[in-house]
Formats: sequence, C-alpha cells, structure tokens
Amino acid sequence: MIEFSGPGLHSGSAVRSRIRPAPTGHGIKFCRVDIDDADPLVPASWSDVVPSRLCTVLANDDGVEASTVEHVMAALAGCGVHNALVEIDGPELPILDGSAAPYVAAILRTGLAEQDQPITVLEITREISVRQGPTWARIAPGPGFQIDFRIEFPDQAIGQQSKLLDLANGTFVRELCDSRTFCRLADVEAMRAAGLARGGTLANALVVDGDEILTPGGARHNDEAVRHKMLDALGDLALAGAPILGRFTAHRGGHALTNRLLHRLFASPDAYRLRPATAAEALRLPGIGVHQGDLRAVA
Repeated sequence: MIEFSGPGLHSGSAVRSRIRPAPTGHGIKFCRVDIDDADPLVPASWSDVVPSRLCTVLANDDGVEASTVEHVMAALAGCGVHNALVEIDGPELPILDGSAAPYVAAILRTGLAEQDQPITVLEITREISVRQGPTWARIAPGPGFQIDFRIEFPDQAIGQQSKLLDLANGTFVRELCDSRTFCRLADVEAMRAAGLARGGTLANALVVDGDEILTPGGARHNDEAVRHKMLDALGDLALAGAPILGRFTAHRGGHALTNRLLHRLFASPDAYRLRPATAAEALRLPGIGVHQGDLRAVA
C-alpha cells in the first residue's frame, strides 16, 4: 500500500489517498472510503467522466465522484500498473506538487508484482478525430504508443510548444512525469473569484504572467507546459481501460476533448480491436522496464 496526503486542487482541504494492489481483471478503480450511504466504488472509465473545469472527474451511477484523477492515472499507466484500487477520503485526490512524480516515485520505490494474465491492448485500426473550433485531436494506428501535442498561449513564457514522444521503455517516467500543471496569473485570479482552484499555489503549479514565470525555481523543463499536457493526455487515455497501440495527436487539446475522442472511438467498432499483446508489443508498452534510475532528480 502507498499513502499520499495534501490539499485538494479545488477545495484546498486536506485529503488522503492510498494505492492498493488488486488482482488480475480488476482494472483501476477508485474507492471513496468516506461514503457509507451509496456505492463507494468509482470505475476508472472514459464512460464515467462528467463535465468539469480544470480536471478530469469520474462519477458512478450513485453520483459518487472522484476528482482530479488524471495525474495518478498517468502514473499508473506510465509505470505499467493495470490493476489497482485507489482509496480517497474525500471527493478529490491531493494535488501534491502538481505533477505525477510523487506517485511515480512511490510506485517504483514500493515495487511492482508481475501478474499471470496476458496484457490486453487496445489496437487502433483506423483514424478517429474530433474538432472543436481551433482545437482538435485524433488517434490513428501505430506500432506502439505515441503522443504528439502542440499548444499555443499568448503569454511569452509559454508561447508555442510542441513535442512528440514514443512512450516505450520508461519515456513517461524520464520525460513527462515531473511536469507540473500550469496556468496564467489572470486565469488564477478569475478561478479564485469563481471559487475554484482554492488549493492551487505556487508550490503545485507553474504560474506565468506574460513573459515571467512566477513559480519559485522556474520551469523544470523549457517546454514544461506541453509536457504536462502530454501527461494529462496519458492519464485521460488510460481511462480507455487498456494500453493503446496507436498515435495520439492533439492541437490545443485538453481533458474534455480527449474524452470526446474516446467516446467517438468506442462508438466506432471498426476503429479498434481489444486483443492480447504479442511479446514484442508488450515490450514497447509504457512502464515495461522502468526502474528508479529513470526518475533522476525528480524522485
């Protein structure tokens, strides 16, 4: 079992979470341990995502929610964890440092157990895309799993950033997991006025104002913003329920657009196939071969 504690992004209230091992076939589920008058289990599924600003929120049939799940989902997917129970004692997970690195460090420090069930992969067999105004996302066939992301912001401290990565062989741990959520100072002030992001601070977000980075210590990467978008995308795509064989591309995308893409994908039976991974494919999945040395200084 792994434990975490800290403020939630939205409420700012202290919250605790625990990651427990689970048997084969369990998948990833969240359990609200503070709920005793409804079903406390919330499946980590694309079909259970509910509309929300700023983060990914899941809700079960009883309306029980688990909020800000994308960072832990990215950590689990990036470390090759396919079965786990994530317990939380409130409606949201702790924001920690705004990245997935604390989860990844704890998972690798604790160690992983190999299970005796073959890995099922979600093979993309034809391209699917969604568009909303200037933003778009698509997923297309590919031999492994790649993320290709581009962002554009008026603040010079972010500007235009793009990155393409193959997520094989620990790439997520080395390249993405320590990239923090980011926001513009003007957006922070607007969110606070609307009663949102009360737990957001300079300790758990990369805050920019024009050409200036306000967060002490500056950016962890010169393109930390697009790397965090890729981290979020991995977490949101992990809600598909199986590692993806394909290439995900997004232009100015976000949580809602990625979920719309998954809805369109699963509404198109000829666009995907669920099947056991071959031995060669399994070696290219995120998390295979990951070790603590991949964390470098972020641990």
